[in-house]
Amino acid sequence: MRVSLVPRLFREFAKLPASDGILLFACAIAALVWANSPWAESYHALWRTKVTLGLGQYSIGKALLLWINDGLMAVFFFMVGLEIKRELLEGDLASPRQAALSIAGAAGGMVVPAGLYLAVTAGTEGAAGWGIPMATDIAFALGVLALLGTHAPAPLKVFVTALAIVDDLGAIGVIALFYTAKVHWQYLAMAALPLIALVSVARFRLGQPAVYVLLGLALWVFTLLSGIHATIAGVLLALTIPLRTGERNLLADMEHAVHPWVAYLILPVFALANAGVSLQGDIVQSLAHPVSSGIVFGLVVGKPLGVTLACWLAVRMGVASLPPGVGWSQLGGAGLLAGIGFTMSLFIGGLAFSEPSLLDISKLGILTASLLAGIAGSVFLVVQGRKQGEGGTDD
Repeated sequence: MRVSLVPRLFREFAKLPASDGILLFACAIAALVWANSPWAESYHALWRTKVTLGLGQYSIGKALLLWINDGLMAVFFFMVGLEIKRELLEGDLASPRQAALSIAGAAGGMVVPAGLYLAVTAGTEGAAGWGIPMATDIAFALGVLALLGTHAPAPLKVFVTALAIVDDLGAIGVIALFYTAKVHWQYLAMAALPLIALVSVARFRLGQPAVYVLLGLALWVFTLLSGIHATIAGVLLALTIPLRTGERNLLADMEHAVHPWVAYLILPVFALANAGVSLQGDIVQSLAHPVSSGIVFGLVVGKPLGVTLACWLAVRMGVASLPPGVGWSQLGGAGLLAGIGFTMSLFIGGLAFSEPSLLDISKLGILTASLLAGIAGSVFLVVQGRKQGEGGTDD
């Protein structure tokens, strides 16, 4: 009876619309508590533990943290790639006019925060982190919207989902183009072999997931050795998955199979391993540092400003229109929630900064900005929802 209680409680918890966001938040808090406890050294020692996988000379040895960020996160990026392809083929990004608003909002929500960050960090060693405030954490943003209930209409949730997916696509491009230190062309050429095989397998609409997994693993290894971040292999693998094999929707089946592992294991472990930052120094001074203040300014101010302004221009130019039942105030609230960077911001921060002190400062900025953006967006949307409920009009 007791043995079955935990799985049953977890199944009930997983039914909550915001369960993945709640778990992610809990792991981030756990990481902060652990990293600032009397056992802080054990926290850092755990993630520095070297783990070697393979046989003999055909083995790869990395710190546990890097196995999480390079290995497990490749599965997360695989799921992101599946979501992108699904949206492009049969979702809200399939129609150019439907997609225009989300694409415009995502573009503005990347360019403006990056520009503000660079303005704050210009001439400093922290300028390399310009990609950090470009990201939106889809799990947290949608989790907050789910908790808001009727204060966030369904079309607004659809808009935020599409915007976050386009945002992720932009972040993937930034990682591939700007956060690759050195390319080993021989391994990159070898990575082309499993990629060509994957395209061929997809062309014949083969429906055995094991074939894609094995070829995807080979693609990941060669991509890792090439110097390009290994998580890009997850995206490339996802883009080769055919939508349908016979009567089967292989794309949807794989997405549904991977999602629970990503939501309830991979992202929580990533948060636990990456969100631990010491709060024992001068927090005010750390937040005043150009890196952390640039991140906070970029995510909390730049995100809503960029998203709202770009959407307004797209509507003004006639290439897009607001979702039904969504006004400009609500869209502005969605822009605030887009400032929850967390997962992708922490990930890019780890690529941008090798200096531990700068990395810790960036983490503090990311956590602070994500918390402020989540609170501000929630309060704003609740207030707007109450105004509408009292018969007020939305601009």
